Amino acid sequence: MRRPSVLLATVLVAGGLSAVPALAADGDDSFTIKDPRITESSGLAASRLHPGIYWTHNDSDDGPYLYAVDSATGDTVARITLSGIGSPRDVEAVSIGPGDQIYVGDIGDNLGGRWPYVWIYRLPEPEKLVDQTVRATQYVVKYSDGPRDAESLIVDPKTGRPYIIDKHEDGGHLYEGPARLSPTGVNVFRPVAPVDLWATDAALSPDGTQLAVRGYFGGIYYDWNGGKIKRKGRLDVPLQRQGESVTYSADGTKLLYGSEGADSPVTAEEAPDGAAGAGGSKAPSPSGGSGLSGAVGGSGTPLTVGALAAVAALVLVGFGVLRRRRG
Repeated sequence: MRRPSVLLATVLVAGGLSAVPALAADGDDSFTIKDPRITESSGLAASRLHPGIYWTHNDSDDGPYLYAVDSATGDTVARITLSGIGSPRDVEAVSIGPGDQIYVGDIGDNLGGRWPYVWIYRLPEPEKLVDQTVRATQYVVKYSDGPRDAESLIVDPKTGRPYIIDKHEDGGHLYEGPARLSPTGVNVFRPVAPVDLWATDAALSPDGTQLAVRGYFGGIYYDWNGGKIKRKGRLDVPLQRQGESVTYSADGTKLLYGSEGADSPVTAEEAPDGAAGAGGSKAPSPSGGSGLSGAVGGSGTPLTVGALAAVAALVLVGFGVLRRRRG
């Protein structure tokens, strides 16, 4: 996955100010991925079959693997090897559909939208969490309007229809796939709605009523309406070194945000009101968002309170240095 130049600011603030403490997330669901094999966690999905388990995978240069991570400890409890597929190219997303089917999106395009097709893999979620090999079905995917980069795959939990959101700095589109994917033909995805974000991942609430889309510096949530999305407000996305993933908790009360890197943190925040089982306490701001915001990253995406605090600390440190030099 290409690293945009704007991420330098995030690295400088999040990495350079190690003395500035991060704000604690609401609840007890945050955790750290400890497995040294997982250095580019690029997708996240809450298991409904195994409470407290989150599925993740590396971005590229790893292999056909999925990792089951226990949120109580941060430890990997199972590594699944996918068989029946070719060599993964740029795996960017994971989602769980009806019947505990796991969908893996090999949909990234490091060539900037020049690959003529990408892939989706589907496999049943294992009933036992042990290292094992599971046969997957591979689907060929094309877009009706030409190749593109994408990092967001979602599957409607009610209908099983897959959707992809392409990744574009000025905002992308929600692409709708066929009602049923074909393992033998080409599956054409068509744009059905604009998405006002440089999207790095997305997730549907367990009841299929709410869509959350995250980017590097913020997020937006929508009423789902069977794919006829309607923007509702902004998400409180934590400041992370390279924010790559998001999922709803299995009960819909939390949104969990993940990042790339060794020992990468997964931060839990309250889901907006309206998600399944969610009793989110965050009241919308007058602008329709759910937290402090600023014009960062384009498309009206927000800076969270944690980001503003870090920036403020950076300013204060710089001011102190200037004062000492002047003295």
